[in-house]
This record gives sequence, C-alpha cells and structure tokens, in this order.
Amino acid sequence: MSLQAAIVGMGRWGRTLVESVQGRNEAGLRFVAGSTGTPEKARDWAAAQGLRLHDSFEAVLADPAVQAVVLATPHKLHAEQVIAAARAGKPVFVEKPFTLSKASAEAAVAACREAGVVLALGHNRRFLPAVAELKAMLSDGRIGTLLHVEGHFSGPGAAAYKAGMWRADRSESPLGGMGGMGIHMIDMMVNLAGPIGEVSVHSTARVLENGLDDTTAMLCRFASGATGTFATLAYAPRCWRVALYGSEGWAELTDHEHLVYRPREGEGFTRDFPKVDIERAELEAFAAAVAGGPAYPLPLEQAVHGVSVFETMIVAAASGGAHAVP
Repeated sequence: MSLQAAIVGMGRWGRTLVESVQGRNEAGLRFVAGSTGTPEKARDWAAAQGLRLHDSFEAVLADPAVQAVVLATPHKLHAEQVIAAARAGKPVFVEKPFTLSKASAEAAVAACREAGVVLALGHNRRFLPAVAELKAMLSDGRIGTLLHVEGHFSGPGAAAYKAGMWRADRSESPLGGMGGMGIHMIDMMVNLAGPIGEVSVHSTARVLENGLDDTTAMLCRFASGATGTFATLAYAPRCWRVALYGSEGWAELTDHEHLVYRPREGEGFTRDFPKVDIERAELEAFAAAVAGGPAYPLPLEQAVHGVSVFETMIVAAASGGAHAVP
C-alpha cells in the first residue's frame, strides 16, 4: 500500500515533486492533501492532482489520512515545520537547504529521533547512477589518494526573483545561488569526499540588481586533507559539474550523465549514463525507509554538516579569511 503524503508548498518545486510520483502505484507514495501560502493559485492544480487543499500547515498535520509530510516551503520555515511534523508523529521529507543554521538542524534531527519518525532531505543528485560510479572509483583505487575536488552549479534563475518573492529576500537566499543550487553541490562534495573542515568565500553582485549576489566562490579544505573549489552563479547559463583529482587518476561528471575518467596509466573511458527521474527516486527512497526498508541514503549527520558548511560560508563571506566548520 502506498504511503499517503501531504505536500506543503505548491510552488514550482512542490508541483514537480508531486507530479514525479502521482498516479504511479509502484512509487510507494501518493499525495492526498496539502497546503500552500497562495491557495487561490493552486486550487485548480490541486484538484487535478486529487489533493484535498487545507487552509494551514496545522490542518495538514491534523488530517488523519496524512501519513507523511513533504515540505517545499521557504527555507526559514523548515526547522519549525520539521519539528511540528515530528511531534505529530508524521515522517517528513524536507527540501534543501535543510535549515539555515546548524543549531536548528540539530533541533530538527533531535525531534525526529525522539518521535521515532523518518527524516529525509531532498539532495536528489545522490540518486544519479554516475555518482554511484564515482563513489565506486574512490573505493576501488581508480582515483587513488584524493587530492582535490571541484564543483560547479549555476543557472540564471535569480534574474526572475522580484521584490515580494520569498526567494528574493536576502535572508532566504544568502550567498546568491547557494540556497537554490549551490547547496546541492556542497552535499555532493561531502558525499564524495567527506566532511569539510575549513572554508573561505567570496560572494558579490556583479550584474544582478535585486539585492542578491550573483557570484559565489569557495575554497575549502576537507577533514581528509584534500582541497576543494566550488562556484555557484545565479545569473549565468546553466552548468553542473563535479570533478575528482587523485594520485592515480581523475574523473569529471557533467550534466548528471556524462562521465570522463583518465588514469595515470592505461586506458580511461568516456561513458554516458541513462537519465533518471531523481525527484521520483528520492521520494521512493523516503517511502521505502518509512515502510521499514533500507535507510534513506543521506545520513542525518551529513545533513547537519551540510547546513554547518553553509552557515560557515555565510560567516566567511561577511568577514573574509578562512573559517573552521564547527
């Protein structure tokens, strides 16, 4: 039987999540209800998806038919909403960024653990087959000792953010593209290379005039001793890439599916992987974890660490210099 879920937040991304699984019984999850800050804009869409439209988040939690909650809400609301869902006994899937401070992330995790409910974070690139191959290459020695990681995630979305939109609020979107795009690549770097120990950041607005930064760059040192660089541009053509450089070889993944590997000796390869609906994959994994299957493949300690890195990046950008990640 499918897990009956509610979607909270029916903007573009909330709708993307619903449409990735709705009507697919094999997904293990179906949406039955939801709420949003602008119900008049969502009423027809909700009806077409077969969703009961509640007038508040509290009403969603009180609905006995709702077995789990999926949050696609403004970043600043995540922590309190996760805690409220946990106290209502509802497993919760939350979009990134998880929260905007390490302390609030830890409080949300503690609430879910105390309630015994599953908490899942929407870093969907963990579900790419090519990322599994990168992790295998790190494990089996094809990369050798990891020396350096490069990450890049950019796109022009911030140009559309207008006054009054929550994403146009600098407190919701610190460091330009970090909240919408860059935090995904931070998670990818942590997933592949482990905890980040220190960061230095430069973030500025070169072309945007809506109060947000458009260019954010980071230099980091991993706990392992490897170094890393990362950039997210909020007003540039779309670009996604991650590269690993090691003592025995390097590998670069671009656009989710195109992987190039070059070893120190011998033949490398260029390989294209099949496209995957990663939104559907993450929700299926959430439903499976709630049903008692495999644990959701993003440890909560890494979820908290990603928030800590983000929070430290904000401090580093404001003050200059390198800052240790607590």
